[in-house]
Amino acid sequence: MNPILELTDRGFFCPPGDFYVDPWKPVDRAIITHAHADHARPGHRHYLTTTEGLGVLKHRMPANSQISAVPYGEQVNYNGVTISLHPAGHVLGSAQVRIEHRGQIAVITGDYKTEPDRTCTTFEPIPCHLLVSESTFALPIYHWQPQSEIFDQINHWWKTNQSNGLASILMAYSLGKAQRLLAGIDPTIGSIYCHGAVEPLNAVYRDYGIALPPTQYVSETARDAKSKKTDPQWSQSLVIAPPAALGSTWMRRFSPFSTAFASGWMTIRGARRRQSLDKGFVLSDHADWNGLVASIKATGAEQVWLTHGYSATLARYLCGIGIEAKSVDTHFTGESGSSDPELTSSAPEPQESAGDS
Repeated sequence: MNPILELTDRGFFCPPGDFYVDPWKPVDRAIITHAHADHARPGHRHYLTTTEGLGVLKHRMPANSQISAVPYGEQVNYNGVTISLHPAGHVLGSAQVRIEHRGQIAVITGDYKTEPDRTCTTFEPIPCHLLVSESTFALPIYHWQPQSEIFDQINHWWKTNQSNGLASILMAYSLGKAQRLLAGIDPTIGSIYCHGAVEPLNAVYRDYGIALPPTQYVSETARDAKSKKTDPQWSQSLVIAPPAALGSTWMRRFSPFSTAFASGWMTIRGARRRQSLDKGFVLSDHADWNGLVASIKATGAEQVWLTHGYSATLARYLCGIGIEAKSVDTHFTGESGSSDPELTSSAPEPQESAGDS
């Protein structure tokens, strides 16, 4: 029997359907799990994504890109292969790709998290024979607190900085994490400003109907301040910016300030020290160890391919409990790796670049 899925030098390929999922090199037909730059690359002839994620993908791809969208759960057919997209709970519009052919079912999860939040549809496990799962945080040390507790910590940090006359600069990935933070923090504490890589994506979320508190674009506010039209009072404000803004000249206007980063990597104190951060908040848009193991078990998959992060560790664990699993190498190393566009990109204002990837 021909394989339903194989890993090629362009990405995951379905031979009978003649399409790829999240390919990193240009192909004719690409199904995109979500719009983060290590999953959605420019140059494909045609893209398929979710209705929820259409606006985000259009924002991130060139204007002439051919993009189609389907609602979660709706089936499409490519060369006799049935495809449907299902919630991954990672960011707005993120999806798992279910592929069925001649009684065999494969699911590619993309990135996913299991804790519900206000900015995207909640993850649901999909029964399958072959599962391709991320394993970004696949170590038992990664165990997330309820997000409500993290938002309380952020609110307390912001209020403390106000008392000390410090602007609060919170680093977060511009797509997904920034909007999740905005939806969860207390906006009555003070004014909220966003970097030019974040604010346009806020607009995309709002256009889809995601409720976010009012935010202001940093550069517009700074220009108005120079012309004496406004006084931004940075010391009372929260500023949300992508990680690459840390240490840049863009930050000098807020001095004095306190810096923090919201990421699962803040579990490790050394990660905070290496970036000279004042505070780290452990908030991830990926599943933790327990979430990964429970989600994989829930699919009933007979085979599991693991990508990104600590894939070898999780593969050994799954094999030990009777699930056939292996680590597979992809072009990108994931949220922690040096090839992750969300971490290594520069952080210009939007007139220089449309985003952070």
